Amino acid sequence: MTPEPPATAAVPAAPTRVLSGIQPTGRFHWGNYFGAIRQYIDLQDAGEAYYFIADLHALTTVRDPARLRSLVHDAAVDLVALGLDPSRATLFVQSDVPEVTELTWLLMTVTPMGLLERCHAYKDKKTRGLPADAGLFTYPVLMSADILGYDATVVPVGEDQVQHIEVCRDLAGTFNHLYGDVFTLPKPRLVAGGARVPGTDGQKMSKSYDNTLDVFEDAAAQRKKIMRITTDSRPMEAPKAPEDDHLFALYALVAPEADRLAMADLYRRGGFGYGEVKKALAAAAADFFATARARRAELEAAPDRIEAILAAGAERARAKAREVLARAREACGLTRGRVARAAAPTPRGPRS
Repeated sequence: MTPEPPATAAVPAAPTRVLSGIQPTGRFHWGNYFGAIRQYIDLQDAGEAYYFIADLHALTTVRDPARLRSLVHDAAVDLVALGLDPSRATLFVQSDVPEVTELTWLLMTVTPMGLLERCHAYKDKKTRGLPADAGLFTYPVLMSADILGYDATVVPVGEDQVQHIEVCRDLAGTFNHLYGDVFTLPKPRLVAGGARVPGTDGQKMSKSYDNTLDVFEDAAAQRKKIMRITTDSRPMEAPKAPEDDHLFALYALVAPEADRLAMADLYRRGGFGYGEVKKALAAAAADFFATARARRAELEAAPDRIEAILAAGAERARAKAREVLARAREACGLTRGRVARAAAPTPRGPRS
């Protein structure tokens, strides 16, 4: 007969707690903003919100320490400038909460190798014959610790990240089965509509494709990029379907609703040049991000303010992570000098 797991301090029923992280591997582009950051801002009032800058994850790709420090700072400034309010959400740097790295090891001890070998980031590199280090291989375990360390219940992700939430739930479920009801199992929240933000070449916007429009790049430089966006060769008089055009898709992201509808009508009527649309896109983008640009300039003029925000966020995040880590350490026997609790068996299996 399989013995019941030892009784442990059960995790309390958690309120809605949102958590997500973003890597500082480059300056944020429109894909980052419309795909993730905008949702972070929208979810600030959904319950408790924890957002971190994933500098530990970034070490798998950024090996220049000065550049990493700069990117972390820029990420913090950008997030606050774009509307993340530190009075409504906890903003911190991943490496400022060392409890999560210890929690990663506890989870590693229950992680099957085969599970990690099936994860897409590792499989993709191996398939392409690219070198894959242990950091990339165990990346999903650190990501799981990031989530479980704060009793997160909701994790906003894109479709390509859903697998990592499934891994997190698997590892938490295994740990709970072995040691009792320790971890809260999170649920993914897909970005609204799963919107795909096109790059300047029509592919998915990505730094790896060199087709990005950065949120805070120089306005004149961005206008030049926009004016060089690839378009088809249909004549000006030909009607065009707006839903099939990546230039229109970009315009629709930043233009007011009335302007978007008017532009869609223009596409369907024909009789216009793409240069006209590109100029409208550049103007709409400048207006859309104008407030964030002004806020960013203010923040850059007061660097101590950002450091204070990150320090306060780390303090709040560590308090929660210490609580969860203590629960996990006690459950698996890493505490000494305590009388074992004799209580009713703790229910096993995943918490949902």
